[in-house]
Amino acid sequence: MKRKATKARTLRLWRTLARRELYAAPPWITVSVETVRLPDGRVVPDYHQIQLSEYASVVALTTDGRVILQRQYRHGLRRVSLLVPGGMVEKGEPPLRAARRELLEETGYRARRWRRLGTFVPNSNYGCGRAHVFLARDARPVAAPASGDLEEVETVLLSPAAVRRMLRRGEVASLSTAAALAIALDHTRGGIA
Repeated sequence: MKRKATKARTLRLWRTLARRELYAAPPWITVSVETVRLPDGRVVPDYHQIQLSEYASVVALTTDGRVILQRQYRHGLRRVSLLVPGGMVEKGEPPLRAARRELLEETGYRARRWRRLGTFVPNSNYGCGRAHVFLARDARPVAAPASGDLEEVETVLLSPAAVRRMLRRGEVASLSTAAALAIALDHTRGGIA
């Protein structure tokens, strides 16, 4: 039986009546509580929001089609995991410039071709920053990595098939990395090579 498509309703936005910061440590995190009015008139006096810095995530492919990943310990994960290169977008910096800078700083690679895959909010209820996801192709090593990060980092070059296997086995613990890799797979019609 064929179902008839239903027309989407126009949903109304919530209105913020007041906002109070509970904790701030710029540029890393700000936690606030808002008083919001729902479309039906109800008022929610304690809707929490988490503001984190915007960041760029880069799914980078070498000239021979291997994916550039980083293996490192992340304290938020409490484990070693595979991650895509990326990092914070500086104030006033275009996301693509941040993505290029982060790829070079973290891996020593520079890519010739770039494609923006989208901008996403990690948590639809609380916010938690914006992730700008990019696909970089034809990446070549041009310098030694110089990220200045606290973590020890190992750059790993893997085939797209190996990346898919690692995603399926749960070796990628970061949702932002798993999502960036999945989005890249989708944008390249099932294969990131």
